[in-house]
Amino acid sequence: MAEYRDILFETPQTHIAQITLNRPDRMNAYTGVMCDNLVDAIARYVEDDALRCLVVTGAGRGFCSGGDVAGGDPEHPDYRKRQMGYAQEMRIGMHRVIAALHRIDKPVVAMINGPAVAGGLTLALACDFRIAADTAKLGDTSGRFGLLPDEGGAWFFPRLMGLDRALKMTLLHEVYPAAEALKLGLVTEVVPAAELKSRTFEFARAIAAKAPLAVRLAKSMMRHGLDASLDHSLNDAAFAVMIANPSEDVREGVKAFFEKRTPEFKGR
Repeated sequence: MAEYRDILFETPQTHIAQITLNRPDRMNAYTGVMCDNLVDAIARYVEDDALRCLVVTGAGRGFCSGGDVAGGDPEHPDYRKRQMGYAQEMRIGMHRVIAALHRIDKPVVAMINGPAVAGGLTLALACDFRIAADTAKLGDTSGRFGLLPDEGGAWFFPRLMGLDRALKMTLLHEVYPAAEALKLGLVTEVVPAAELKSRTFEFARAIAAKAPLAVRLAKSMMRHGLDASLDHSLNDAAFAVMIANPSEDVREGVKAFFEKRTPEFKGR
């Protein structure tokens, strides 16, 4: 286990990594130090080819309550004392985390064990899948403090919910039970709280068992395709098959199909 101050990084199962936000006394509100920890841990996951799926969750009763509005981050530089400091604080902090999660081509699953609000909701939305306990609540409370959906929420919310519902959530500071969040497109699945961990890791194992090259390329193609024309998307696909089709994994997949057995993919 790597040692961090505000998170835990573990590899609890074969091919699966887990990051746990570890400030349970603050409902896992993020600080500059936590953001530094997260960026480093995400890089560890990306760089280890043996790891094929990442689970992100929170310690204690919450997933993440957003930024720590009470402060309590004396070990991190106080950017607010500088000209343009608030912008620099965001760019060096949670913006780096959201960008790191969104740009990687390996899959990430958010295991939402409790409240995911404001920047905590954006953190969950930057993951590819969100499995929530039926007791979890999700929404944007930033406006309650006169703050903004500035961690990336202004980009994610309307894309997943539609502009009108995204504005309604943010402007009225709405927080939704998990079942309603599912209907709004904010989560992938809702399960009983007692089954959250088992279902999340069942899901992660299923992804980790697939051909790693195909998983990474498919994720990359779909992410790029959201902001690309059809012609550009087809061009991406043409280049991606030059990597996937000649791979050992494809040969193994075809062989396993004819031998009526489960393929053993190596990621090469």
